Amino acid sequence: MEQNELIALGLRLVQAHAVGAASLDEFSLLGRDWTQLPEVFAPHLTGSTEFFSTHLPYPVGGSLLEVGSGTGVTAVTAALSGCARVVAVDISPAAVCNSLLNAECHRVSDRVRVLESDLFGALAPDERFDAIFWNSNVIYTPAGFAGSGPGDLHGAVFDPGYVLHGRYLREGPDHLAQGGRLLLGFNSLGDTPRLTDLASGQGLRMNCLASAARHSGGTPVEFRLLEFVPRGEG
Repeated sequence: MEQNELIALGLRLVQAHAVGAASLDEFSLLGRDWTQLPEVFAPHLTGSTEFFSTHLPYPVGGSLLEVGSGTGVTAVTAALSGCARVVAVDISPAAVCNSLLNAECHRVSDRVRVLESDLFGALAPDERFDAIFWNSNVIYTPAGFAGSGPGDLHGAVFDPGYVLHGRYLREGPDHLAQGGRLLLGFNSLGDTPRLTDLASGQGLRMNCLASAARHSGGTPVEFRLLEFVPRGEG
């Protein structure tokens, strides 16, 4: 798909999520009911959250960090799946509030801590996790793309210059416990060659743990759960 077509598709997704988030205050996913706040990515409109939350290798009895928690579905599911400690971060204050509400609703707020953070910025330098996961904003645009301000729904879809993907791969390993896993929710609308180059620049190799054909905004996509490991391992 050409760059201008990807951007047009991304803008349609942003609009659909803005309308979807504003038009209801509750949705069902993964057999549970969830609170939806305005201006927060609406996970029931695409299959990504359901797919990744189902296929993630949750570290039972261990710790998980979710980057870009949105409504908190994955973070809450991690706690309900046996993670003893979950930290959910999002740059959007509305998403932080939404994640907190759903953690309280599902009675896991004792295990789920939610922080407003630009990727890893709000974490203590020595904070470590058994798994780190981000359902990323896969659509690449040139740096300075006007519709991609942080903290809004554009930021859930577009990553100008793949700056955030580069930071995730560079900074994420510093927050992994020994034997920890760096995971990424990606799809075929993203720039796989660019992502591969970014990983290689950090000495990482990309493995696909699970994939499935779905639709996003009416467009066929392949969701891919990726893991990044040091070259020569795994």
